[in-house]
Amino acid sequence: MGTKAHLEFERDMVEVQDQIDKLLDVARKKGIDVSSELSALRSKLAALREEIYRNLSPIEQVQVARHPERPYTLDYLERVFEDFVELHGDRAYRDDAAIVGGWARLDGDPVMVIGHQKGRDMKENLLRNFGMPHPEGYRKALRLMQMAEKFGRPVITLIDTPGAYPGIGAEKRGQAQAIAMNLREMARLRVPTISVVVGEGGSGGALALGVTDRILILEHAIYSVISPEGCAAILWRSADHRDKAAAALRLTSANLHGLGVVDEVIPEPPGGAHADWTATTQALKSALLTHLGQLRAMDSDERRRLRWAKYAEMGAWLEPE
Repeated sequence: MGTKAHLEFERDMVEVQDQIDKLLDVARKKGIDVSSELSALRSKLAALREEIYRNLSPIEQVQVARHPERPYTLDYLERVFEDFVELHGDRAYRDDAAIVGGWARLDGDPVMVIGHQKGRDMKENLLRNFGMPHPEGYRKALRLMQMAEKFGRPVITLIDTPGAYPGIGAEKRGQAQAIAMNLREMARLRVPTISVVVGEGGSGGALALGVTDRILILEHAIYSVISPEGCAAILWRSADHRDKAAAALRLTSANLHGLGVVDEVIPEPPGGAHADWTATTQALKSALLTHLGQLRAMDSDERRRLRWAKYAEMGAWLEPE
C-alpha cells in the first residue's frame, strides 16, 4: 500500500518517490522509455528506506507506531484471518467501537480475535474514540475471552491504543475495575493466548488485552506504561522533553525484547508497516501460526504455569554484590 501521509524524517524518501511518480507520468503521456532512470531512482529509494529505518531514534519509533496509515485491527482481520464474525456489546451497558472482536479462522482453525480499533478520519475516530476504550469495551473483550474458554478456542489480541479513555463517565462506570478484572481473568484462561502489539501499546489500556502466554510486537511498535508526552509532563513539567522521555522509557521493540517483556519482534518491511501492508500481514500470520503451534503442544496446566512465571519475573532486579 502506498502512503500519502509522511513523517518529517521521511522527507528525503518522499522527494525521491515524487521524482519516480513524475517520471512515470511523463513516460505515460509521451511514450518515452525511462526504465534506466526509474531503476536508479528505485534503488536510491530502497537504500534510503533501509538507512533511515535502521537508525530510528526512540521518538521516531513512536511516530512510526502512531502513523495513521499503519494497518489496524480490522485490516489484519481482513488480511490475516478468514470468516470473521464480529460480536458486539458487554451485555451490561453498550457496545464500545474502540474494541472489536469475534470469531475468525486462522489458517482454517477457529480462534477468537480481539483488538483495539482506531479511525482513519475524524468521523471514524469519533466513533472509535481514537482507539481509547471505555470500561464496556474491556467488559466486551472479557466476555469474548470467556466465550473462547467455554468452547476451547485460542484467544488472539491485537494491541493498538494510546490508553484507556480517562473521561469522567468511564471512571464512573468502573474503568479501573474493568481493566483489573481483565488482568486477573486473562491470567486464569486455560486456552492458548497470544497478544501482538501492532502500533501503540499504552498503559493499562493496552495491558488489559496483554496478559497472554506469548507477547509479540511489530518491529516499529511501542509498549509503555505512559506516553513520552505524559512522562515528560510529569518529570520535566513540559511535553517539549518527549525525546528524552522516549529514550528513558525503553519502549521500543528492541528494548522490550532485551528486557524480556516481549517474546518475539516481528520484522517490518523497509519503510515500516504502513509502506507494505502485504509483507507486514504475512509476517504477522507466520509468527502467529508458529507460536500457536507451540502453545497447542502444551497442556493447559503447563501453559498457565509458564504464563504466571513470565509475569512474576518481569520487573525483578538483582542487588549489587
